[in-house]
Amino acid sequence: MMPIDRPSAPVRLASRRGYGGAVAQAEDFERERGRLTGIAARILDDRHEAEDVVQLAWIRWHEAVTVIENPAAWLTTVTTRLCLDRLRARIPTPADVDGTLTEQAPSSALGQDPEGSALQREAIGQALHVVVDRLTPNERVALVLHESFGFDFDTIGDVLGRTSSAARKLASRARAKTAGAETGGRLSDRQVVDAFMAAARGSDLTRLLTLLAPGATVRADAAAIAAGTPERIEGREQVAGFFDGSARAALPVLVDGRPGAAWFQRGRAMVAFDFTVDRGVVEAIVFRAQPEVLATVVRRPDESDTPGSTSDEA
Repeated sequence: MMPIDRPSAPVRLASRRGYGGAVAQAEDFERERGRLTGIAARILDDRHEAEDVVQLAWIRWHEAVTVIENPAAWLTTVTTRLCLDRLRARIPTPADVDGTLTEQAPSSALGQDPEGSALQREAIGQALHVVVDRLTPNERVALVLHESFGFDFDTIGDVLGRTSSAARKLASRARAKTAGAETGGRLSDRQVVDAFMAAARGSDLTRLLTLLAPGATVRADAAAIAAGTPERIEGREQVAGFFDGSARAALPVLVDGRPGAAWFQRGRAMVAFDFTVDRGVVEAIVFRAQPEVLATVVRRPDESDTPGSTSDEA
């Protein structure tokens, strides 16, 4: 991949009066808005949140006491770092081993939006949409900027406050995690189940809908109904609405050898979530609480517990 042209000197600030005033400032931002929204939407996996971030970037741009000579560079870096703030607030991740990233004007410039492969962008977008919970914030940023928007690793390192080699390592690690989710490669049942439960815990209704088949159903055996589960729910929207923001205490398990989840109390499985997955989407979930079923429940690690996914972020 060809590197993006980057000026040898750091971004320099110029006086607002010499730059053409507020009208020119607004025009500069509007020229970048679509590109910034696209970057933020890929990183956050949420179009509405991306628009909020870009609007916040506009406020910081508008309130700047000076005008930046390279709007694309400054706005891309600020928008990306605002996305990082959102990601770190959204999911608990350990602090980076070499320090946290603070909000500041970039020390070097990013190039304009490069041309990229539409098919590659779509593949990365689909993969992120399903397994995004397995990536650390910096991995997500490195993957999106490199694979979807064509930024070179020197530039990504500048945005993340990392070296070029560290940025390359982040993107490589993220690429490996999402490989199975790209177009042409079907997700494993375990990945689908864990992505669904992560979306439920995270109140991510859009992802829940994506991971459910149109005719998805929820059923329960008699013991589960007695424990307080609903007897039946039918339809993708209804099932997604039920799980949206729920199941926070459920843990990943095997149910009769199949990947599922279960609600535990004092170390004992009380209700198992038995999933039926077909072609990468959830067709059915059965709440099961019969003693003979619960006896087969075995704890398993979540997909996001794979080595290197959090604490060893470069």
